[in-house]
Amino acid sequence: MEMLLSVWEFFQNNILTKPAFFIGFIVFAGYALLGKKWYECLAGFIKGTVGYMILNVASGGLVGNFRPVLAGLKDRFELSAAVIDPYFGQAAAQASVENIGRSFSMMMMVLLIAFTMNILLVLFRRYTKIRTLFITGHVMVQQSSTALWLVLFCFPGLMDPQVVVMLGILLGTYWAVASNLTVEPVAKLTEGGGFATGHQQMFGIFLVSKIAKKIGNPKNSLENLKLPGFLSIFNENMVATGVLMTIFFGTIITILGPDLMHQIDKGFGAKQNFGFYILEKSLNFAVYLTILQLGVRTFVSELTNSFQGISEKLLPGSVPAVDCAATYGFGHPNAVTFGFLFGAFGQFLAIMGLIVFNSPILIISGFVPLFFDNATFAVFANRLGGIRAAAIIPFCSGIIQVLGGGFAAYHFTTGNFGGWHGNFDWDAVWPFIGVIMENFQYIGVAAVVILLLAIPQILYAKNKDTYFVIAEDFDKYKEILAKKQGVPVDQVVID
Repeated sequence: MEMLLSVWEFFQNNILTKPAFFIGFIVFAGYALLGKKWYECLAGFIKGTVGYMILNVASGGLVGNFRPVLAGLKDRFELSAAVIDPYFGQAAAQASVENIGRSFSMMMMVLLIAFTMNILLVLFRRYTKIRTLFITGHVMVQQSSTALWLVLFCFPGLMDPQVVVMLGILLGTYWAVASNLTVEPVAKLTEGGGFATGHQQMFGIFLVSKIAKKIGNPKNSLENLKLPGFLSIFNENMVATGVLMTIFFGTIITILGPDLMHQIDKGFGAKQNFGFYILEKSLNFAVYLTILQLGVRTFVSELTNSFQGISEKLLPGSVPAVDCAATYGFGHPNAVTFGFLFGAFGQFLAIMGLIVFNSPILIISGFVPLFFDNATFAVFANRLGGIRAAAIIPFCSGIIQVLGGGFAAYHFTTGNFGGWHGNFDWDAVWPFIGVIMENFQYIGVAAVVILLLAIPQILYAKNKDTYFVIAEDFDKYKEILAKKQGVPVDQVVID
């Protein structure tokens, strides 16, 4: 057992929580199982790892540049407020756990059991109908932290071994079921891209895929938008992002003022002009967005090709569930900016509501949920419901993020330590799970796990002929659809 823990600890510290290496080794193993030569496996490892590192550079740049700007509003107005952001949420969860005298070190075993649970559900997919393996390691750590506090909040007298087993089963089931929900939406968006989403808004993506087409018309999408006169410059993604972010962040940074910005941003030089600082800061958004899309293109193609080896030899029919940013390269580039802005409008409106109605807790927007959730929703919504859906859905998502995050931070007390997780699933799904566990105890936990496991069964019952095919062979999936629609394959409608 001790040796097993040592091996797992090495795997967790060096591979699982380093998603670039995790992706690289999966690519290497996939190509090896396909019988590729060693140097082709090595080349795949390097391209997969470097591609994900590029994505990490972009994600880190976006978060590092703009999270302090939003959090600065808290300092500017001397607010006692919780920040809805997974990094703040992780720190608040750890502080909450340690505040009641419990050890945070049990996280290692929770990850082991939860990851094993996900693998078992995929191995027995014939019965469970689970097709996805959640491999976004850093997200797994963040979610484990918040979920650990939820379990300790609901079961304060439970001993560590029982906490670890209960949470491992609950979290592993959530990872498997929630990422499995994204198989159809991602396959349709990417034309059989060979991956699913394993991130923080998986229930949200499924919901968007169901309601976007009812909100708008896909014919009126960003791809078909023709802007007249000088507005035509906004057809260029880089220009649109640069201008819109300069207005958006320029307004916020101006409100914060140069003195506060000097305190929270060490990159703001003492002799630098404030106006040029705002311009540079805002245009960085377009820079990191461009880098992010390069990283996505680099690692997704390697992962898709190599994972065939794993899905044929190790985990038959399985699909890797990766970072939500992997979908950005398959939608209109402006959809990402669009989703971010309308999500921000929704969040700011909800925050004003909290102030007006004298809420017992105030919320500060966190950049990670604001950008990554709403940009992702807009990419899917634009494809299915056009511009109207790409605006309305992120706007509503922003409101849900603030209200759900506010409720969770207040009710589960992490607001006392500065934050809550903040992403869509953790504002819309996990607060319900927490309340059910709190009120119905062990029966509630069992009910949540059973309900989660029932979801893939329901999806399978509705689409038995295409349920597994869409993940394994997208061309065959299109042939089945063409037969159903009575049209040639090249005229099949995929909605």
